[in-house]
Amino acid sequence: MEDSYKHRGLRRKLINTIRSKGIHDEAVLTAMNKVPRHFFFDNAFLEHAYQDKAFPIGQGQTISQPYTVAFQTMLLAVKPGDKVLEIGTGSGYQACILLELVAEVYTIEYNKVLYEKTRKFLPKIGYKPHFKHGDGSLGWPEHAPYDGIVVTAGAPAVPEALKQQLAIGGRLVIPVGSTDRQRMVRITRTAENEYQTREYDYFAFVPLLGKQGWK
Repeated sequence: MEDSYKHRGLRRKLINTIRSKGIHDEAVLTAMNKVPRHFFFDNAFLEHAYQDKAFPIGQGQTISQPYTVAFQTMLLAVKPGDKVLEIGTGSGYQACILLELVAEVYTIEYNKVLYEKTRKFLPKIGYKPHFKHGDGSLGWPEHAPYDGIVVTAGAPAVPEALKQQLAIGGRLVIPVGSTDRQRMVRITRTAENEYQTREYDYFAFVPLLGKQGWK
């Protein structure tokens, strides 16, 4: 796989587009500029890799729109060394950006086919998160607490299991709503039994499946 001068130029153009839409976290933009998004596309669809839009990756899933990835990552406010849990590995693109931010990344995928594909692919391009196949709505309690949890699928409500796995000061970024439209929510754990919630714009994600998602 090649990351050519042309690819890097297209990526810089995409980053400028995202910046113009209001993403002001330079650490996030720098991380996104390092990840070759075209690696996640079949050769026949390479022209779509650096457009600011979602794209199907099979199994009824998508690689998220770059602006959406940037927005969620900005809300997560990752610091180097943070332990971050990602719910919905998908293509692995989001996990790579979190790794570029020098986070320790744990990622869960519900779909077995996608899990196997991404688990084998990411190390080939130099990225090595901790992988798990399972019900992301229940989190990954063995490695809790987490400084950040990001959910890349739309939930009907905020899973209590994920809130409980946040460290004090940790942040959960999750789209909540119906199966076709969700509001982005950030929940910060301020004390053992206290949480601060803030709501943002509306987005459209595939449904979060599992016991505390869409069954």
